Amino acid sequence: MGYEDLQGETQGELFRGAEVSFEQMPDGSFQILLDEREYVLQEGGSVVTDPALVVPAHTLFVRTAVNLRNEEGKLLDAFAEKGASLEIVGCDYAKEDGSVHMLRVRSGETEGFLPPWYLTETEEEANSHYDNGSYSVHASRGNRYGGGDAASLDYFPREKGAIEGNVMPEECRTLYMATWSIKNVDSYLDVAAGSGINAFVVDIADSGAIGYAADVMTGYAPTAARAAHNTVEEYKSAIEKIRAAGYYVIGRITTFNDTYFVKDHPELAIAGTDGNPVKLSGEYWPTAYNRTVWQYKVDLAVEAVKLMGFQEIQFDYVRFPDRTGSLEKAGKIDFRNTYGETKAQAIQRFLMYAADMIRENGAYVSADVFGESAYTYVTAYGQYWPAISGVVDAVSGMPYPDHFAASGNWRPWEHPYETLNK
Repeated sequence: MGYEDLQGETQGELFRGAEVSFEQMPDGSFQILLDEREYVLQEGGSVVTDPALVVPAHTLFVRTAVNLRNEEGKLLDAFAEKGASLEIVGCDYAKEDGSVHMLRVRSGETEGFLPPWYLTETEEEANSHYDNGSYSVHASRGNRYGGGDAASLDYFPREKGAIEGNVMPEECRTLYMATWSIKNVDSYLDVAAGSGINAFVVDIADSGAIGYAADVMTGYAPTAARAAHNTVEEYKSAIEKIRAAGYYVIGRITTFNDTYFVKDHPELAIAGTDGNPVKLSGEYWPTAYNRTVWQYKVDLAVEAVKLMGFQEIQFDYVRFPDRTGSLEKAGKIDFRNTYGETKAQAIQRFLMYAADMIRENGAYVSADVFGESAYTYVTAYGQYWPAISGVVDAVSGMPYPDHFAASGNWRPWEHPYETLNK
């Protein structure tokens, strides 16, 4: 809003949320004190005494289906479908540039918060789909294998870009460290020196191997915390050494493949017809539909960024288990689908939430994705490259040499470089 001096000359603008001393005049206008000088807000300008009310009450519509959050950003059970109307009743706070961090919204009897980019002004805009010329291509692909239809996914551009104080290399040439490798960090640094390596991927939590007993882990999955290969101090010291040597450091978390978590929370696992967790591909899987599972993985990631100084979080197994089609057709598996989502919707929405929270804490977000998901269909396990790459900062494709068939005397797994280079 603009403000002018007492002679009526415009002097400048104030961002929403700017703090001023004021007096309301008999004609309803506002006289303000700024830098010990008196000014008048221009016509239409207003002042509130509660910073949370700098956004006036109005109605917006849900453009991207989303769970409401509390003031700390934690997920609530309240789920807002695409096209739904929400009453805006304030905000948490306005940033220095006048933009709002999160809007306070009301849905029925439930109040919560949402970042503004999930909402839009009209119902028509909310029910529309972003189309840069390719939406019809997505919409025509249908639901071939049970992972969902591409038409129901979200393609609206999300603002990403560089994070201040955190430079992602244009190309990462990376050395991987499993949880039990931490104690040998000096040997890994010796290998990396002079080799062209410029980044490390270090396991925070694998499905059956835990880096350290994080506080978040102790709260959500104490069985995992008790299995940690290192103390917090040992792990932190190793990460500090890697960063001090000038390497970009990525923390890896297996997402929806977690036997330890399922031991503590069998009720949140993909289950058989008897309601008990079912082993798939030799592991137990927390269901990717469940928001408590989401919260655990995101809280674990944020804690790792803050405590250990990771510059990027890499989510592996960010998918449903594959090869479950026959079980699904026979009705022998229960994914515990709380909100009636497709698999691909659940995966994309998890990554949206993760990106919101982790980027806000100063780190980038990447996802490990099967190469199959770049084909012209949504995969059975819910990965669809266009829906994931629009959300995260980086995608790691996973072409394994042993996924390629032998040809004559050529055994791809004996020639990994040549196979993948080809």
